[in-house]
Amino acid sequence: MAQEIEKKFLVKGDFKDEAFKATRITQGYLSSVPERTVRVRVKGDKGFITIKGIGNASGASRFEWEKEIPVEEVRQLLEICEPGVIDKTRYLVKSGDHTFEVDEFYGDNDGLVVAEVELGAEDEAFVKPAWIGEEVTGDPKYYNSMLMKNPYKNWK
Repeated sequence: MAQEIEKKFLVKGDFKDEAFKATRITQGYLSSVPERTVRVRVKGDKGFITIKGIGNASGASRFEWEKEIPVEEVRQLLEICEPGVIDKTRYLVKSGDHTFEVDEFYGDNDGLVVAEVELGAEDEAFVKPAWIGEEVTGDPKYYNSMLMKNPYKNWK
């Protein structure tokens, strides 16, 4: 069983000039209950299905299983997903020994930019780039599965 450990932050500055890759992602959820989310996504020219378990007390660690599947199967599954699709560009930005995944959202979540860094342990040290803002690890409203139900446009 794979365990995902990551910290999530709001982005407060310009990061795009530091990105070494950008990929468009479209995803939907077959299940978005907190105990388990089942996501399908098209990431660039590849398709994936991902199952995530409930997070631990800090929200930084949880079970994750992912498998590549044909893009056409993802497109078919998107037709039966829960309402609301997440559309974003993911930028990869190196910082020290880590790579931050920075998601710039579109549509109903336009204006929201969030960065995540995967860690080997919850207390692992990492270099925070200058454009990293407030930590939002474990705050459910920033989970993609929640952004489709209560999009950023409704927060204001």
